[in-house]
Amino acid sequence: MGILIAVLGVWFSSSLVEADSKAVTTSLTTKWSSTPLLLETSEFLSEEGQEKFWNFVEASENIKTAEHDGSDYSSYQEMLKVACQTLSPLQQNLLKFSLSLRSYSAAVQAFQQIAADESPPEGCTLFFVVHGERTCEFDSLGNLLQAASDRPKPFLFKGDHKYPAANPESPVVILYAEIGSEEFYRQHRRLVAKAEAGEITYVLRHYIANPSKEKVYLSGYGVELAIKSTEYKAKDDTQVKGTDVNATVIDENDPIDEVQGFLFGKLRQLYPDLSEELKELRKHLVESTNEMAPLKVWQLQDLSFQTAARILAAPPVHALMVMKDLSQNFPTKARAITKTVVSSELRAEIEENQKYFKGTLGLQPGDSALFINGLLIDLDTQDIFSLIDVLRNEARVMEGLHSLGIEGVSLHNVLKLNIQPSDSDYAVDIRSPAISWINNLEVDSRYNSWPSSVQELLRPTFPGVIRQIRKNFHNFVLIVDPTHETTAELLNVAEMFFSNHIPLRIGLVFVVNDSEDVDGLQDPGVALLRTYNYVAQEMDNNYAFQTVMSIYNKVKTGDQLKVDHVVSVLEKQYPYVEINSVLGIDSAYDQNRKAARAYYEQTGVGPLPVVLFNGMPFQKDQLDPDDLETVTMHKILETTSIFQRAVYLGELSNDQDVVEYIMNQPNVVPRINSRILRSDREYLDLTGMNNHFVDDFARFSTLESKDKTAAVANSMTYLTKKGMSSKEIYDDSFVRPVTFWIVGDFDKPSGRQLLYDAIKHQKSSNNIRISMINNPSEEPNSQNTIVAKAIWAALQTQTSNNAKNFITKMAKEETVKALEAGADILEFAVGGMDTNVFKEAFESPKVDFILSHAIYCRDVLKLKKGQRAVISNGRIIGPLEDGEMFNQDDFHLLENIILKTSGQKIKSQIQQLGFEEDLASDLVMKVDALLSAQPKGEARIEYQFFEERYSAVKLRPKEGETYFDVVAIVDPVTRDAQRLAPLLLVLNQLINMNLRVFMNCQSKLSDMPLKSFYRYVLEPEISFTAENNFAPGPIAKFLDMPQSPLFTLNLNTPESWMVESVRTPYDLDNIFLEEVESVVAAEYELEYLLLEGHCYDITTGQPPRGLQFTLGTSSSPVIVDTIVMANLGYFQLKANPGAWTLRLRKGRSEDIYRIYSHDGTDSPPEANEVIVVLNNFKSKIIKVKVQKKFDMMNEDLLSDGTNENESGFWESLKWGFTGGQKNEDVKQDKDDVLNIFSVASGHLYERFLRIMMLSVLKHTKTPLKFWFLKNYLSPTFKRNKELR
Repeated sequence: MGILIAVLGVWFSSSLVEADSKAVTTSLTTKWSSTPLLLETSEFLSEEGQEKFWNFVEASENIKTAEHDGSDYSSYQEMLKVACQTLSPLQQNLLKFSLSLRSYSAAVQAFQQIAADESPPEGCTLFFVVHGERTCEFDSLGNLLQAASDRPKPFLFKGDHKYPAANPESPVVILYAEIGSEEFYRQHRRLVAKAEAGEITYVLRHYIANPSKEKVYLSGYGVELAIKSTEYKAKDDTQVKGTDVNATVIDENDPIDEVQGFLFGKLRQLYPDLSEELKELRKHLVESTNEMAPLKVWQLQDLSFQTAARILAAPPVHALMVMKDLSQNFPTKARAITKTVVSSELRAEIEENQKYFKGTLGLQPGDSALFINGLLIDLDTQDIFSLIDVLRNEARVMEGLHSLGIEGVSLHNVLKLNIQPSDSDYAVDIRSPAISWINNLEVDSRYNSWPSSVQELLRPTFPGVIRQIRKNFHNFVLIVDPTHETTAELLNVAEMFFSNHIPLRIGLVFVVNDSEDVDGLQDPGVALLRTYNYVAQEMDNNYAFQTVMSIYNKVKTGDQLKVDHVVSVLEKQYPYVEINSVLGIDSAYDQNRKAARAYYEQTGVGPLPVVLFNGMPFQKDQLDPDDLETVTMHKILETTSIFQRAVYLGELSNDQDVVEYIMNQPNVVPRINSRILRSDREYLDLTGMNNHFVDDFARFSTLESKDKTAAVANSMTYLTKKGMSSKEIYDDSFVRPVTFWIVGDFDKPSGRQLLYDAIKHQKSSNNIRISMINNPSEEPNSQNTIVAKAIWAALQTQTSNNAKNFITKMAKEETVKALEAGADILEFAVGGMDTNVFKEAFESPKVDFILSHAIYCRDVLKLKKGQRAVISNGRIIGPLEDGEMFNQDDFHLLENIILKTSGQKIKSQIQQLGFEEDLASDLVMKVDALLSAQPKGEARIEYQFFEERYSAVKLRPKEGETYFDVVAIVDPVTRDAQRLAPLLLVLNQLINMNLRVFMNCQSKLSDMPLKSFYRYVLEPEISFTAENNFAPGPIAKFLDMPQSPLFTLNLNTPESWMVESVRTPYDLDNIFLEEVESVVAAEYELEYLLLEGHCYDITTGQPPRGLQFTLGTSSSPVIVDTIVMANLGYFQLKANPGAWTLRLRKGRSEDIYRIYSHDGTDSPPEANEVIVVLNNFKSKIIKVKVQKKFDMMNEDLLSDGTNENESGFWESLKWGFTGGQKNEDVKQDKDDVLNIFSVASGHLYERFLRIMMLSVLKHTKTPLKFWFLKNYLSPTFKRNKELR
């Protein structure tokens, strides 16, 4: 106490306080009303799963009636208590952070806009919509439902909340209401009862009948107060009159409040009686700290290293706070930092690490990077809302792995596995006799002059030259229906390749009607095939191909192949042949007719026509004749480099058959199944752990989806190649990385066939294990569950080998027929079976397992009764259609994909953990399902830094908990450091992390590295006042600012935000604090969220320059419009949260073009209307393809159709203003209007602008129209009534 009073006394005797401290504050709000936190919480939970959403809706009824003091704080805590019941501590923190960011306010507002577009009935707090008809009364729903089937079903958005017990055939009832109101719960219960009875499909959308008058205060943006150059006058001399802005923002209760080492927050607590003296001392220290005299060049050189040294000298727990303070207030801290000494060890370690940063990560000194669990977070493009998504996805995976017993370093090793579905193309075997080859490069005489050695591949050539070598490196197969309209064009491309000596072996497969009753005189396809075979026998395949081309040359464009075309060519070329003997019923030229169709169906390559290159099918959009030539040439060059490598490494030599080599590659499979290869995949959540089983139906039926899956997994007994069951001790330690669950009704032939094919495939693979889930087609009874019960009894009671042999017998049709005829089940027992135990289990009246499996198929797998599916390592493949083939080859492909992408990698990691075999196989399955279900993203980066002893801030995670591995690389005197330091501080409060911040300093600086103050507006949780009310929203505060510099205020917001200043009397471009009383309070508003896109004309592949789009709703079709740019076809539209319809603007845009397809939108690709939903604060980018209408192919969009010579920029601009109307439609004014475009920023230049406007108005009689860029104008200028 004595020391403090002495310090105060010395100070008072030596100084006087010159002025009060000055501050600048900035806030950002939305245009829409504040949305209830209860609704935002429900949106957060809906992203965790619809089950959690509906559970929260039910539980939230208790929030309003709970005992509390009625304050904001207690309501908030009550809501969190309900919401967090099913959330982990990490997810709870992320929920609080999301509520602080108000990141789900946009989602709630989107529903509010959708409701407004429905025209809510007046005086209703909630309302129902049934297929377009609205009502407030539940009692009138009955009438609306009766007639609902006559009206189309409403379009449901991806973010809609559909009650899980829904009958897809039933009418859709949409309830617009606010969760939390008493009326809502009353109607909700009624609708749930109807939905569970199968009468309706119940959809809930948020609707706030009486919106709040408050706005949403946003965060997640940066505010820069930059020191402005004063080389020229930019400040207005006009005195600002009093302000009406609430400026009470300086918080004197900051618990730290550190100035030059004095912790004034702590001092105020310890010495409350000296508060006035402490206040004066603080002012003096602030003013001495804020000295901003320019530094000498030699003082600047080491500033980056000196700042790093200052940060690293602080205790690790305070280092981030120090970094934030130094970087965000650098102009006033720089002079003090110049006195810091940099150790040689620190400098050497930073320079050593920088070699690694540059070589491995491509980072130069001064660059920054942030990695979370190896994922690169781009600070320039990824905003805080994208970062939350990353954290939530990572949290799900890490907590899933943790619940499976994988922890610590092992968890991060598994997490780093790159198991994303590979983009490698699968190929089918082309060694089939069904393919008729028209040439062979290795034996045909026409290629005799070409070299035949594979070493020729290594001979240097000019880039892009296709090597002509007598080897069948490139094999081109056309699988076509001769009667299809595109066949002639595809064969023309093949002929072009052949005649131009392109090194392609060309094969043909004609898929025609293979019924023996159809002959060539009736079917043109059969006629063409028989003609081809006849000529091939008489001459050769090449001559037969030329004959086929002659036939197609007879077919006029747009016509189809007819028998007459075939007959006319055959008669001309072979006049002596009797047509009937070649084409008729007794023809001997049906070779490959059945084989071709069998090959096509067996390979599963998709709808005709199909083009294979070395067995790999081309995409449908590559089959356009113009594209096919280019794509094939590109493929030849691409595969040549692969063969070059094989020859160089000695994998391919002269004496090897090249086609055999190609067909022995791992990507060649017997059959390609598009259902297996599709990119949108659905996975089960296998991370649940419990002790429940399917043989207790009463308990099973009450479990949530995740726990039902865990109970099914717990109850599984597996078949393996050696017939070993997981119930026994294994005689080998083989971990099987592929697990198949076969789902079907095994008392029906289709279900048994699926199981039989799986078991047949298992005979050839020791990597897989199989189990079964029964999905009965009808209510189970003793007659219709014989096979299912037999399979279950065998699995539960028999040794694994016996069980497998017995189940294989039960899957055969002859066995089932015998059982239906009255045969005893024990007649089919295999040798070694314990028949007594089996019979007891088989005859048990308890069928809980079948009932459990049935509701599991219905509720979790979303299958109808009796539908089949295959679940491979948690991935649901199905439902399979009736009659859809899924055979051994499909199981082979499925196994191949799993082993290649994930199975082997996960298996090797799990084996290192030392689990028992059955547990290990289970773990591989569960980890695969968890990792594969994650959205596909960038690969994780492996980083091993050299040294972290002197040059890194290290914060260790809490022991025994899941932690994030966070690595930051930063130069502490850069803009990135100004953003990164507060972000890491918030993350440290949200997540348990192993943090390492590496310094990446620049040496020999010649200029001040940071010339601005900076604040990043971000809070980990909503804050409250001392009275337990919500504190004013997040605000950027620049306290104790130096008063002599001239500042300019800038906002650094996410790219898709359009923000404008809405209230402040001060000139934010020229802030001079000496002339300000205390606080400059700037209020900004989020005016629009940008919808961005790219547009292309599919005919030309170029952007349709000048095309116009409009954005609106059903009630207001045109709210905003835009024009497509020539540069990348870019366009942008101003919007706000809601569902919007994108249309071509009426006029020439709509007359000439139609929307062909769209990507990134929220309506199905085939929908007529393009619907775009904006329901978050992140960027939304769509892609639109357009096509000229058939009768408008020669029309130019930018001409008006009258004068072909009118073109150029000004015509385009004029056209843009008139919307493409014709000249005679544009109303001609008596006098031309003079348009004046102006840009002004700052009060001084706005004064000049007003003077200019008055001057022009006084000196011309021509009507004037002034155009201003709104974003640059001050609120004072925009509110000026004289300008309106």
